Amino acid sequence: MQYAASVSQDTVELKHEVCTFLKEYVPRSTVPAIDPHEVLAEFPIQTFLTTNYDDLMMRALRHARTSRKDPISATSTWWDITADESPIDEPSDQEPLIYHLHGQWDDPASLVLTEDDYLTYLVNLVEARASGARLSLPATVLAAMTARPLLFVGYSLQDWTFRVLFHGLIRSMPVNRRRRHVSVQLMPDLNTSMADAGVRAQEYLERYLDGWSISIFIGDTQEFFGELRRRI
Repeated sequence: MQYAASVSQDTVELKHEVCTFLKEYVPRSTVPAIDPHEVLAEFPIQTFLTTNYDDLMMRALRHARTSRKDPISATSTWWDITADESPIDEPSDQEPLIYHLHGQWDDPASLVLTEDDYLTYLVNLVEARASGARLSLPATVLAAMTARPLLFVGYSLQDWTFRVLFHGLIRSMPVNRRRRHVSVQLMPDLNTSMADAGVRAQEYLERYLDGWSISIFIGDTQEFFGELRRRI
């Protein structure tokens, strides 16, 4: 995307094109699959944090099988740590909050898309943390991130957004207020010349994330949500 922006020389127009493409995209697979959004919508979760641009969580909540909900959507003003966001009502089971950390496709200019965007986002997050600012995160979002158990889906240990968010906001909480979290984790690329590479990799992930109070599920989202649905 950084290359595409350098070619078009109009980053906002590029973001409009990306949003148009995503909205028109139709998955080519015809194999029935478990939709993680639909499974999550069945739970009485009050706050959803996403770095995706789409509105799939919004749709799933509005059409939840157990109890249809009336979700609220809001987007971070990540590009300006001094910006004041409109107050957000306290979310509830029936009116949950979906908070877009990296922008939303109905507002293309809000997308964290290029390398420059990601650097700006991470620098502002670090600076906000150092100065005691809140990176324009509403109090309800901060409360969800720092005082409640979290389920991480779709992030890797190499994802700097995940690492900075966790180090900057969650690990800063006093030990007596830390919760236990869960991460759905794919196995990293393995050195296949080692017979026990898989075992060593899993042990490493477990040790590494346990230090952050994160329990892990080794597998993809289909496996995790399939197991979760069976247990429900």
